[in-house]
Amino acid sequence: MCHLSLPRFLTHKNFFSASTVSAGLLVSSLLISSSVLALDLKQAEKLAVQSDPSIESFKATSRSFEEESYADDTLPDPKLRLGASNLPVDTFALGQEGMTQLKVGIQQSFPAGDTLEIKQQQSKFLSSSALALASDAELKILRDVRETYLNLYYEISAHQIILETKNLFSDLVTITESIYAAGRASQQDVVLANLELARLDDRITKIQAREEGYRATLAQWIGDPAWNSISLQFPALPALHENVDLNQVIPQHPLIRSESARVDANKQMIEMAKQEYKPGFSAFVDYGYRSGQNPDNTDRVDFLTAMVTMDIPLFTENRQDKKVSANVQKTAAAQHSKDDKLRRLKQYYEKNYYLWQRLGEREALYTKSLLTSARNNTATALTAYQSGVSEFNTLMRAEITELDVRLEDLRVRVDRAVAQARLLYITGDTNNETK
Repeated sequence: MCHLSLPRFLTHKNFFSASTVSAGLLVSSLLISSSVLALDLKQAEKLAVQSDPSIESFKATSRSFEEESYADDTLPDPKLRLGASNLPVDTFALGQEGMTQLKVGIQQSFPAGDTLEIKQQQSKFLSSSALALASDAELKILRDVRETYLNLYYEISAHQIILETKNLFSDLVTITESIYAAGRASQQDVVLANLELARLDDRITKIQAREEGYRATLAQWIGDPAWNSISLQFPALPALHENVDLNQVIPQHPLIRSESARVDANKQMIEMAKQEYKPGFSAFVDYGYRSGQNPDNTDRVDFLTAMVTMDIPLFTENRQDKKVSANVQKTAAAQHSKDDKLRRLKQYYEKNYYLWQRLGEREALYTKSLLTSARNNTATALTAYQSGVSEFNTLMRAEITELDVRLEDLRVRVDRAVAQARLLYITGDTNNETK
């Protein structure tokens, strides 16, 4: 193998510094331009929570049930009774018959047992359930926005990493073509260099497509700011809880609190059905006006009528019994739904916690070993190629390997942050500290 004499700037140290000048300038320009309108994760979270309609929808539902609870504990409106009784149909004269009366009265119903109080409690439980769903919706939005933003950050950062490598490859293509023109390299080296450069362009196109997809997803929560440049600093998330006891944390999760409130609301329905075994009452008072005179020419005396009606729940087998049984089954269904969500949330936490731990181990491995080894491998391959010891494709493989390692390191860090965002959906944000 012949010894290759390359231009002076293509030395082990100067090759990388000269090749990365344009990439460095690009990154610097992006930092300057993004400092004005750059969207960071905290801003995205704030915009998403403020503009999400589902949170306000649940809160409005909660307020509606709260208002209903006041109405539910109030007796039904009284009824006004107006009419005439014992009116003779031959003349329709009010003074013809002694029993003819013009009546005015009022009627009031009294529901059976503690129906009103129980119904009020049911509305309060439903209000609590809706309010808890509002909190759950906020946690879900934070989780989804964080996950989308982190993936968007990956695509943009990966784009910059590939651009840096592309600049290096562009220099290699130019140098290889010069060497080939001088008769000191094969045409295959030139073709290989151009092939790898084209493959990098293809990678960039794929990344841009995914970036636009994540921006479109983010736009559904925050609108046009999703298309702004984003901060190039790695997104910081709130710290995770330490020593999490799932048996205490998950029952306090808003989704479970909502399910618990719905179970309690269904229990109130059982109690309301049981009240139908008790009689309901209705009372009314009528004042009857009589016109005309008695045979002794005295004015006829007006009448006052007062009555109470009472329900008699005698045939309960096909009505009250069935209602109680139906509501018992509804309560059991609500309890099973709660138990299922408890199980799912626990599995969701454990799955992402173990993933978060393993990704932490991989992150440490990349930081301590893999990144350095990849850089050293590229430097060694470059030195060997300069000295004519190795082929050009060996240098290409080393460059691609270093690129892949850098991208995988970024992917690991982003995936670990995504797992952390999912864990925060279960435990909530502890404070403003980040890790």
